[in-house]
Amino acid sequence: MLYISTRGGISPIPFKDAVMMGLALDGGLLLPQSYPAVSKEQLESWRKLTYPELAYEVISRYVDDIPAAALKSLIHRSYATFSHPEITPLIRRDGVYILELFHGVTLAFKDVALQFLGNLFEYILEERQETLNIIGATSGDTGSAAIHGVRGKKGISIFIMHPLGKTSAVQALQMTSVTDANVHNIAVRGTFDDCQDMVKELFGDLEFKEKYSLGAVNSINWARVLAQVVYYFYAWLRVTDETDVPVSFSVPTGNFGDIFAGYVARRMGLPIETLLLATNENNILTRFINSSDYSLGEVVSTVSPSMDIQVASNFERYLFHLFAENPVRVKDAFTELKEHGRISCSPAEMAQVRTDFCSASIDQESTLQEMRDFYTDTGYLLDPHTAVGVKAALDQLSPDSARICLATAHPAKFSETVEQALGFQAPVPASVQELYGKPTRCEIMDADIHKVREFIVSHIG
Repeated sequence: MLYISTRGGISPIPFKDAVMMGLALDGGLLLPQSYPAVSKEQLESWRKLTYPELAYEVISRYVDDIPAAALKSLIHRSYATFSHPEITPLIRRDGVYILELFHGVTLAFKDVALQFLGNLFEYILEERQETLNIIGATSGDTGSAAIHGVRGKKGISIFIMHPLGKTSAVQALQMTSVTDANVHNIAVRGTFDDCQDMVKELFGDLEFKEKYSLGAVNSINWARVLAQVVYYFYAWLRVTDETDVPVSFSVPTGNFGDIFAGYVARRMGLPIETLLLATNENNILTRFINSSDYSLGEVVSTVSPSMDIQVASNFERYLFHLFAENPVRVKDAFTELKEHGRISCSPAEMAQVRTDFCSASIDQESTLQEMRDFYTDTGYLLDPHTAVGVKAALDQLSPDSARICLATAHPAKFSETVEQALGFQAPVPASVQELYGKPTRCEIMDADIHKVREFIVSHIG
């Protein structure tokens, strides 16, 4: 299995090189040359597998340069840190299924991928006798999950940028209370898009990237997306143990990585009827799918801050397929975005988009109301991001289908919003209670690439 860039500027590379490269050297994103097909018979044979066993079956189809025993060990170590034996359990409530993705160390779905990626980095670095400086941007959950995935690991330093004051208090504490010598937090006076733009600029400086051995943990890293493909298979298999109706997924989406993992699962052969992309007021993706309007707007701060994003970096992977895997067309699209603030598609391309996805935008008032209604009806607490996905599913997906809603975070991570919606705070797990009163370390700076670059250089090693 070899990997290529969406912009066509690199020769195909093996999996381990793709992991270490992160962002392709030509500025594109890495994708497998093809998607391995899973037959109905193979799918049925996976029905009784544990989550780590299923993860090996899915991931190993994309990895041919790590021995099977070593890959199995990496996967089992990664999911041994989860607090639930099923890793991503499925709960049925009020006519929908809740896929709980928050049983990892930082109580968010990012742990599913980043525990694996941290172990993968360590394995490759030890094998190659190299070091790595991870640079990342986060709207809240990626940063803490990445930090906990690599804290204290040999040969790795990590620099995470987050928008100052625009994450939840728990999200900020989960990052800044990690004071290991190899962990560096940067709070940027700006938005997540500012942080993400600076990460892309640093990776786009190939001389700087090579000199300082930069690596990526954002979902621009293919291994992140790959690990997330697994729970689509897991949820589908669990639901179809008890029903034979069509299965659809509702995915609260900011950076397009989580729903792109579902798109990959479907391309592999998983029978997903509908992939519903749910956004908040930062609805560029919904406008694109429903109205052919991919034009940049201002970022709006909402009660679901991890989705407060305009430029979804993983969208480029989907555009590569939409544009018939034509890298010139992809580059032209992003030139148009940079120069005119939009991306244009043909009517035929938009028809394909609407075959691949449907979408709904849920505003803050509706999000808070769904948190109230769902708790009143079921006694189940939704975090605000999951509430966006649940509301969209109830509005858009047929009740005659199995509607699986991805629960991307534990409600305690957004206790202020839970209290706003319901009048009380979410029960706080011990791992969160322990954060309060801990010493913290964080550098606050402007959204200035030169200052960020200087900080990184001065703290490497």
